[in-house]
Amino acid sequence: MFTGIIEEVGRVKAIGNGVLQVAASRVLENVQLGDSIAVNGICLTVTEFGGGSFRADVMPETIRRTSLAELKIGSPVNLERALTLSSRLGGHIVSGHIDGVGRIVSMKDDGNAILMKVAADADILHYIVEKGSVALDGISLTVAAVTDRDFTVSLIPHTRQVTNLGSKGEGSRINIENDVVGKYVEKMLQPKENAQNAQNMQNNGQSEAGGITMDLLLRSGF
Repeated sequence: MFTGIIEEVGRVKAIGNGVLQVAASRVLENVQLGDSIAVNGICLTVTEFGGGSFRADVMPETIRRTSLAELKIGSPVNLERALTLSSRLGGHIVSGHIDGVGRIVSMKDDGNAILMKVAADADILHYIVEKGSVALDGISLTVAAVTDRDFTVSLIPHTRQVTNLGSKGEGSRINIENDVVGKYVEKMLQPKENAQNAQNMQNNGQSEAGGITMDLLLRSGF
């Protein structure tokens, strides 16, 4: 689990044959084998470290679902260690499980900020809400606007300075993780798929369509 607050920008030292090696410093403090480090928002497990870098295994599924395949030696990557119970939750709850890849379509000045518009597939946009949270390459950002084709976030100068966004521009691809809270809420409101669960719902006053009945509301004190 992560917060979307980037700790440092590392550099790719090697990539290929299912292994990613990243040069870093801060995230290596007290690192242990098996620790989780988010690389551009992707939760990876440390399999080896030393000499100012760490290695992680990368599965084919990870390559397919993210922008990792576009990295090369020297590419800047956002790094964040896993959240601890004593950490401040400065961003939002980020799992490190990428939902898809978007494409930056524009970056426009807006006073001291930059409005960055990202095009994404409909299944990604489904979970994007104005003033909600989204993680882009692991960075916790607030959605400023959303349409049926894209969404916009506002970047302060500090964000571009301490993340890899300073090296990105129009056409760049970027990892997207939707806010997990919305996905859980939707899942709980979906209809049950088997007769036993449907019967249980009816016994509790809910309809098979997953709605809330007047009987349920009355029995719950509403």
